[in-house]
Amino acid sequence: MPEQHSDDEREKTTVLHTLERGLLVLEAVAAAEGAATAKVLSRQLGLKLGTCYHLLRTLVATGYLVRLPGGCYDAGPRAASLSRHLQQRAGPSPELAVILTRLHNKTQEASYLSGWRHGTLTMQHYLSGLHAVSVGGLDVGYTGHMHARASCKAVLAFLPEEQVAAMFEGVELAPLTPRTITDYDAFVAELAQIRRQGYALDREEFSEGVSCVAAPFFDGSGSPVGAFTVSVPMTRFLPRQTWLTTEVREASSIATGLLRTGRLTVPSAVR
Repeated sequence: MPEQHSDDEREKTTVLHTLERGLLVLEAVAAAEGAATAKVLSRQLGLKLGTCYHLLRTLVATGYLVRLPGGCYDAGPRAASLSRHLQQRAGPSPELAVILTRLHNKTQEASYLSGWRHGTLTMQHYLSGLHAVSVGGLDVGYTGHMHARASCKAVLAFLPEEQVAAMFEGVELAPLTPRTITDYDAFVAELAQIRRQGYALDREEFSEGVSCVAAPFFDGSGSPVGAFTVSVPMTRFLPRQTWLTTEVREASSIATGLLRTGRLTVPSAVR
C-alpha cells in the first residue's frame, strides 16, 4: 500500500521545493550580472519555461529581482539589501580590511581574508591582483573544501586535534586536482608541519596552476580566528614564495596584535 501523506505534509513538501527552485533562480540571476533571460535560466537550471517565468514574476513582484529592457533580469533592491545585511554580519572589521589592503598593495597579488565562524572558515573579503587569477567558484562566503585550501589548513593546524578529527570524521577528502591531499593521516601530518612553520601552502591542491600561502591570526586567548592568504599563478609563485610568505605572515602578525591590544599598529621589525 503506498505511503499516505497528509495535506499539510504535501503542502510543506511543495512549498519547500518551490522555495528551493526560487532560490536557485535568484542565485543564477545574480551570477549572470544582468544578462539572464527566462529561456537561458530554464535551460541552465533544468526548469520548465512556464515554471521559470512564474518564479521570475514572483521574485520581481517581491523586489528580489528586476526585469530589464529586452527581457533580462537582475538583482533587485531587496536582494541588495539582504546582501548588505549579510556582509555586515559576516564581513571583516574595517581594521582587518585595512590590513588586507596593505597586503594587497605590497604584493600586487590576489589577497584574501577569511574568518573562523560557526565551525567553518568563510572567505570574508578579497582584492584581485594586477594579473587576474581565475579560481572557479571561489568568492566571498565560500566555505567548501577545507582540506585543500591554504587558509583553512592554516587555521585547522592550530585547533585542538580532537576538534579537527570530529570535523572530518566520515568526510571524503575530495581530489580537486592531482595534488590534493586525500588521505586523512597525510592531512594530519600536513597540519603538524603547518603548526611548526606557522604558515600553510596550497601547491595546486585547490586549483591547477594556482598556488597560495596563508597564515593564521589569533585572538587574545591564542585561538585562531582567521587567516590572510595570497593566491598566485604557479609560474610566479615559485621564485617569490619566500617573500610572499613573509608578507602574509606580517599581515597576520599585525592582525593578531590588533585583536590582543585593540590597536592597529605595524611592528617596528616589519615596517
